[in-house]
Amino acid sequence: MIIRPLGRRGVLLGGVLALSGCGLAGGLSERPYVERRDWPLLAIRPESLPPRRGGKTLLLRTLRAGPAAQARGLQTIQPDGSVRTAFYEEWAAPPAEAMEAALRAWLQASGQFAAVLSPGSRAQADLVFDGELQALVADPPAHQARAALSYVLLRQRGLATSVLLQAEPAARVPLSGDDPPAAVRCMTQAVVALCARIEAGLAPYA
Repeated sequence: MIIRPLGRRGVLLGGVLALSGCGLAGGLSERPYVERRDWPLLAIRPESLPPRRGGKTLLLRTLRAGPAAQARGLQTIQPDGSVRTAFYEEWAAPPAEAMEAALRAWLQASGQFAAVLSPGSRAQADLVFDGELQALVADPPAHQARAALSYVLLRQRGLATSVLLQAEPAARVPLSGDDPPAAVRCMTQAVVALCARIEAGLAPYA
């Protein structure tokens, strides 16, 4: 009888068969599947007012994401103060992008401005909002959810630009639970409160 040496394919096949007979392959195949969930950030102003006739126009520049607000995964403060980022529970859009969309719609619905402009608009802007999202996090040890943003409000007159306001508003709401749906609900409420504070801060300049 002639015994031929196993080729590379035969060696690989033998390895797979060996794994199938031990607990390793069985353990891998029996690992539970975890479905990723995408959560929208829906912060809607309770009342929508018409644009102010003859009012100022506001250019809302693209919001930047601070170091603590760049991850799409839901962020939770741990008892030791570290931040855990979930891999299977994420915002449907990057937090800064979602916050920008929410704030733009909120300020437009506030009725304070003739228009809230987007970057690239050809319309003349009287005011410019330049901001950065600092935090969007659930904090179970403190029993709260937080949202924070820093911004500068600029006035544009021709080629001249002047600073009208610098602010770092933050909002905190009670955390009703530490599961993802409760965290999302409370962080969204914090964003709603933050948008309201930004609206109030801009009111004297509108």
